[in-house]
Amino acid sequence: MAGSKESETESEYRQYLPDLSQPRFTTMATQDAREYAQRFKEQGNPPWLHALYLHWRELLKEPFKGVTNDGVVRPGLFPVQDEGIPISAIVAATRHALSQLTPAQRDRLSYHIDSPEWRTWSNPEFLLSDKGVRLDEVTAPVRDSLLAILQASLSPEGYDKAVAAMRINGFLGSLVRAPAVMNEHSYNMVLFGEPSTTRPWGFSFYGHHLCLNAFFHRGQMVLSPWFTGAEPNEIDAGPYAGTRILHGEEQLGLQLMQSLPPALQARAQVYKLMKDPAMPPGRWNHDDQRHLCGAYRDNRVVPYEGVLASSMPGPQRALLRAILAQYLLYLPQRARDIRLAHIESRLDETYFCWIGGFGDHDPFYYRIQSPLVLVEFDHHSGVFLNNPHPAKFHIHTLLRTPNAGDYGMALRPLLDGIEQKFVWDENENENESEAKPGK
Repeated sequence: MAGSKESETESEYRQYLPDLSQPRFTTMATQDAREYAQRFKEQGNPPWLHALYLHWRELLKEPFKGVTNDGVVRPGLFPVQDEGIPISAIVAATRHALSQLTPAQRDRLSYHIDSPEWRTWSNPEFLLSDKGVRLDEVTAPVRDSLLAILQASLSPEGYDKAVAAMRINGFLGSLVRAPAVMNEHSYNMVLFGEPSTTRPWGFSFYGHHLCLNAFFHRGQMVLSPWFTGAEPNEIDAGPYAGTRILHGEEQLGLQLMQSLPPALQARAQVYKLMKDPAMPPGRWNHDDQRHLCGAYRDNRVVPYEGVLASSMPGPQRALLRAILAQYLLYLPQRARDIRLAHIESRLDETYFCWIGGFGDHDPFYYRIQSPLVLVEFDHHSGVFLNNPHPAKFHIHTLLRTPNAGDYGMALRPLLDGIEQKFVWDENENENESEAKPGK
């Protein structure tokens, strides 16, 4: 997503460029992604991230339950329905990509629809779970065919946003002189199940600051969980100069908080400081900082906080809707409209909360949460840049579908009966019978 500069502080991040003579960067510059990840796993540096990685491995041992507000999954929230997804085009793009791969690449790409590997995506630059096909390790035609799956699946504006996130990652890699680890194509694509217009299947596309998980069944798509971030969130030099992302989510969130009546502001602001002494242990950690539902947090219990959307005046409810529309941008338009209407049907159970100040220049966190959706926005301190405190040029955003909605899990039990009653047409039946099952 590109645009002209809007303020004199947009390139503020440049005062925080790191010292590239430090061992962290000189070593990183000599390694490829796998060497970099292996060294991290063996040596445990940085210790705080390695400890988080070990914790993630423990979380993965838990059976999938889903994000909840109280530990109890509410059933019956997500109907099987036709959302107008262009499933034929998505399947065609995926089958074309498969035709471009070698047998070894196809085998590496493909997993069973119920594989636990669905849950092993992550957003750091470390290739912690090495599966699927990595875009920077294949030929340009193969890479383009894999990106065509994303393009067919997402809305045009959603695809532009994903490409912008990838380009910003490449820009960061050039800033720290480590393009083998962070580049525009340092992302893995994984398929789950066989691409089909009638049977459930999906994909995971993940790497630094961009992780998308898509589950398909006929004309329905669950794009959840996803993670999108940027450090910095703009490109100010080179061929992609002017590219920016996540400023819409930022501006709308701040506009909502600033425009709330004072009494609602006070209730929405659950902590005044970004790292507040009043926070309980675990509410802040070095990697996730304030956001709660990132990688491996599939079973997180996140109590409701803040103010109910139904208590907001009409203009503020409209802003809340605009924020949610931004978070649903990846979905094709009809699916986005259906999903947004579904979420709006539960405004009496939709909460908005805030951490930090809400002046024009304050960094902040916010969350919108209901039984049907959970989105988070967080300004971070530096990971590659050396700003010690949260800044507006390093942003993390994410979306979860609570109550077992992630990865289409809530829909899957409902599909068994549908599939038993459905009679495939001859062409689809022939295509499916010839396809090799995922491993």
